[in-house]
Parts: sequence; C-alpha cells; structure tokens
Amino acid sequence: MFSTAINFRNLLFAHLVLLWGFAGLFVFAQTATARSPEPLSKGFRYMYNLDFTAAHKTFETWQQAHPDDPLGAASNAAAYLFSEFERLHILDIDLFTEKKGPQQTDQLLPDPKIKVAFHEELAKADDIADKVLAQSPKNRDALFARVLTNGLRGNYAALIENNKDDALDLLKASRTMAEKLIGLDPTYYDAYLAVGIENYVLGLRSAPTRFLLRLSGAQTNKDKGIANMTITAEKGKYLAPYARLLLVIAALRDGDRRTAKKLLADLAREFPHNGLYQFELGRL
Repeated sequence: MFSTAINFRNLLFAHLVLLWGFAGLFVFAQTATARSPEPLSKGFRYMYNLDFTAAHKTFETWQQAHPDDPLGAASNAAAYLFSEFERLHILDIDLFTEKKGPQQTDQLLPDPKIKVAFHEELAKADDIADKVLAQSPKNRDALFARVLTNGLRGNYAALIENNKDDALDLLKASRTMAEKLIGLDPTYYDAYLAVGIENYVLGLRSAPTRFLLRLSGAQTNKDKGIANMTITAEKGKYLAPYARLLLVIAALRDGDRRTAKKLLADLAREFPHNGLYQFELGRL
C-alpha cells in the first residue's frame, strides 16, 4: 500500500486542504503551554485516540464554563469532523499513496446530523471570535479560532464534499489569518500549519498552475510548506499529531520510508488506542 511510486497531486490537494485542522489524526496550536487551556488539550488527545464521546464531553464542558472563548466551539467542531473522517476512512494513508480516491474505496455517505452539528459549532465559534475581535483586534486566541474554523470548513469541503474551489478559498483565508497571528505571536506554533499546508499542497502542482495560483494570491512553495508543518509537528500543542501525519505522507511521496516509519512509530506510542498508526506502521 505504501507504494514508492507515489503520484497523487490532485488527490493530495483534495485530502490535505486543511485542518487544519485537523483536521486527525488525527489529526486534529501550540499556543504556548502556559497559555493553552489544559482541558482543551485533553479533549484533543481524546480525539487523537478516537474517543470522540469523551472529546465532545470535554469540549462542551469547557464551553459551558467559558462561554466567551471561541476555541471551545471550534474544538468541538473538529471532533465532529474527525469522527466523520474516521467513519468514512478518509485518513487511511493508502488513500494518499494510490491513485484511487475515497469515493472509490468506501460507499458510506456523510451523516447529515453530524454535518448540521459541525456547522453549528463553527458558526458559534465564529460569532464569539468576531465579538472578541471587535473589542480586541489582536486577541490571539480569537484569531486562532478563525484560522481553525476556516481550516475545518476547508477540510469538509475538500474531503467530504469534494468541492475544491471552496476548499482553495478557505485554505487561503486560513493561511492569511495564520500569518497575521504569527506576526503578533511567533510562538503560536499551531498557526504555522495553515501556512505549511497551503504551500505544500499547492507546491505540488505543475509550474504553470503554480504561476496562476500565485497570481490569485496563493502561496506555492513546497519547501516552505514542509518547514512550517515541521514547526507545528515539533512544537504544536493541539495540532502536532496532525502535522506529523502530513509529514508521513510527504515523506512517502519522496520515497523516504525511514522518516515515515519513525513518525508513525512515535504516533503509535503516543496514541495507543488509535489503531490507524499501528496498522499503517505494520504495512511499512
């Protein structure tokens, strides 16, 4: 399944437009450790271990106690999205390393109830974030919430709805907001993932396509993408596992099975209840 002759430019775009946000494995900032709410970190860890019930409970409890924090609703939206990713097998790594797409490997349909709950949480997060930013335009957590909600919408558009046009717009919006946040606080490490994903994904396109994308304001530097994803992978708090999974896929695309194996082994040790990592590691 981990073919060394990997050819998946279009498929990778459809699968990696993010999540940021993922995003899941999952993937689914390091805000600095001292600043980051520990219960939210715990909720993300439940999510990486595929315990979505516990993740939702953690995020909902946080929202009740902190109704003015947009990250609670944004995090809960991430749990809804990645539960669908798990159910639909969207993040199975062989889908990224072969020419077939998810629609060819799984006939399951998106859950309409999950879709409604997902978008309700995103709308709630955006509403709270906008109110905070209206009073404090440089509020870092509110800015990150907008980075995250745009990324999550982009993931849903690309991976579940196969809507690449909307996904591309959301990808750029997430990256633009992330750059603003990084300018205010270079230690908000999860924000680097939005910059990394756009550059890496679009950097895989042909030279003429990259030229046209740059004219539209997109960024298409593959090496810059890997560098930014690595920052989140090494220093991120919420999205580090997602960034590491993306680096696994990038390594496999470049034929670097050794790096891919090491990253997967680390993920498998850190999240023992997530069978995907161990399963894919066994394939290597």
